[in-house]
Amino acid sequence: MTRRNVLASSLALSATAGLGAAPTRAGRLKQSVSRWCYQNIPLDDLCAAAARMGLQGIDLLQPGEYETPRRHGLRCTMGYAADNMTIPNGLNRRENHDAIEKAFRVGIPQAAKAGVPNVIAFSGNRRGMSDEEGAANAVIGLNRIKRIAEDNDVTICIELLNSKVDHADYMADHTAWGVRVAQEVASPHVKLLYDIYHMQIMEGDLIATIRKNIKWIGHFHTGGVPGRHNLDDTQEVNWQAVARSVADLKFQGYFAHEFVPVGDPLTALAQAVKTCTV
Repeated sequence: MTRRNVLASSLALSATAGLGAAPTRAGRLKQSVSRWCYQNIPLDDLCAAAARMGLQGIDLLQPGEYETPRRHGLRCTMGYAADNMTIPNGLNRRENHDAIEKAFRVGIPQAAKAGVPNVIAFSGNRRGMSDEEGAANAVIGLNRIKRIAEDNDVTICIELLNSKVDHADYMADHTAWGVRVAQEVASPHVKLLYDIYHMQIMEGDLIATIRKNIKWIGHFHTGGVPGRHNLDDTQEVNWQAVARSVADLKFQGYFAHEFVPVGDPLTALAQAVKTCTV
């Protein structure tokens, strides 16, 4: 399963490139990498490369894949626990709540058993619904499932996505919407997946926004802007400054790389890891 439309042509490179490199200094952030960006690399090979780079896990795996990172001393850092909740169809509609709860009652304990600390959740698209109504509905839905997360020590992370370039009509497209929902649910096991790529597109002001709302952020994703490619000097985000700001806040979650690499994929990933090692 891919998470987005993956640019397969940019990934058709050697799966073993860079495996002999020495591990990167760990730094203060727990870095990981999203699986979907490296679909042409077998998961075992990606895990081996990630371990050598000093990464601590693999993001966005299905339950059947949870054990693979453990063979390499890693963990799945963000799992899919409810396949019936998709980016367009999520928590903002009450008619989805029964199915989402049913899925999480199975998926969250499964994640906990495998040592997966986080599972992903989505607001869903607006489709004419006001943000106010959608937020209220999301709170209702999350209140139904937060106890499952609390009892299993797993955090539900609502992803913030842009509605300008990649996900037209998505409701959780600003930090304030997500923070409001998390505040009203008021559980340490319901937080935000703050995707830096998406929030740079929608609102910018990254460092100040992260500092203001770090209490409600459980996980980070990276991705170069524009284009969602390598974290290099073609991009407008100062990645070292952002990474340092997150580390200075003593953030204990994961900082996961989620960009479609240009050029050799493992070289691009190793450079991103180095850039964000602070």
